[in-house]
Amino acid sequence: MNSASPPSSAARQPKGGASASADDDYSTQQAAKLLGLAVRSVQLMVDRGELEAWKTPGGHRRISRESIQRVLVARSSQTPAGAAAPKATTPVKAVDAKHPQGASAAQGSVLVIEDSKHYQNLVSMLLRQQFPQLGVHIADDGIAGLAMAGQLQPQLLIVDILLPGIDGPTLIMSLRSHPQFAAIRLIVITSLSDAELVPYRFALDNVPVVHKTRLIVELPARLREVLGEPATPHSAA
Repeated sequence: MNSASPPSSAARQPKGGASASADDDYSTQQAAKLLGLAVRSVQLMVDRGELEAWKTPGGHRRISRESIQRVLVARSSQTPAGAAAPKATTPVKAVDAKHPQGASAAQGSVLVIEDSKHYQNLVSMLLRQQFPQLGVHIADDGIAGLAMAGQLQPQLLIVDILLPGIDGPTLIMSLRSHPQFAAIRLIVITSLSDAELVPYRFALDNVPVVHKTRLIVELPARLREVLGEPATPHSAA
């Protein structure tokens, strides 16, 4: 092994060896267009090993055609490749046959779409402590989150920006294109700086954004605003 090559998937050679052509695979921009994601999200998928990539002798990154196809197939079946079925931290509530569109929202449920276990646990803890009336459900990635949003019709979605499968802004735009999701409220959580959020602004109009470094301080207040609840003396605790 060449010690100068970085141990990341971005440095891997095409499976076909030296005879493989860059034309067989996709550029990062082409992959982003095919997947409906931002270029940065595709780069993160490569870094996480969700997409196979290699570099041409000129240093240009190419994304494996086969790995793109796997993601597209997984997306069409609503199940991420190599991932377990979506989970819920509380039992899914039965839908009221008389009010199928708004039953879950009326009963009060929150769907957290976040791939970090740490932030899943932190958000769940805040919700249970300060909003015990809300049922909490968790999705580990954008594809599972989109499927669960359709199943649960939650009152509120808490969505990370950088997600495997479908990133947060793409998921938000997909939800906005369907009238049945019009009543769902949104809060975005992110570790990105304001400058890093600029490419995603197309999906963030009128959506509260909470930076993860201030999650404990700001999320409860944002939740009360979105849910139309008055502030309480314990809100700042």
